[in-house]
Amino acid sequence: MGAGALAGPSSKALSERRTIVWVDESGFYLIPAVVRTYAPRGETPILRAPLTRDHWSVIGGLTAAGRLLLQLQEQAFRGPGVVRFLQHLLRQIPGKLLVIWDGAPIHRAQVVQDFLAAGAAARLQLEPLPGYAPELNPAEGVWRYLKHVELRNVCCDDLPELRGELRLAVKRLRHKHDVLRGCVAQCGYGASEASQADSLDSASRHYRLPEWPDAA
Repeated sequence: MGAGALAGPSSKALSERRTIVWVDESGFYLIPAVVRTYAPRGETPILRAPLTRDHWSVIGGLTAAGRLLLQLQEQAFRGPGVVRFLQHLLRQIPGKLLVIWDGAPIHRAQVVQDFLAAGAAARLQLEPLPGYAPELNPAEGVWRYLKHVELRNVCCDDLPELRGELRLAVKRLRHKHDVLRGCVAQCGYGASEASQADSLDSASRHYRLPEWPDAA
């Protein structure tokens, strides 16, 4: 299964001049992502990290133009947190949006449906990915890059320290437009989404993204 499965929704979004935003959630743990690295000959690198499942839950959206928006919180995301992030997208990106995400229950929660019925549907369309197809979501590439490149072998003692490291990692990644666009291209989406996204996104370049918008 490839990106062609989304040809219908994507084509409609382009004809309606909607900004496509791929959305996903992930967890960032105190236990680091271990990646091969350099060390003096004969000295095996040792990482020291607390053995805990403490983590930050992060929800993120990536546009075809390579624009990255994130929110984080300590507890797992549920319907109300998803609505807060959708509100954040509507504030930061002008015009109509097409949000593409997986079929997780939190994305189909009643509070999300109520949010659409209350008026958000005038600008916001939600489209689920085919089942069991994470390879079609460019946001998955964002998580991989943050964990295995920007935060590789990074050990933190507590959640506030991890939050600081994650903030810096996201700041660096936001300047790597080729990497973000590559996450979109790797999922098989064509140049049509990116080219129209450029023209739509140009209208919003005067908006300044908050450096790190925490979830309430």
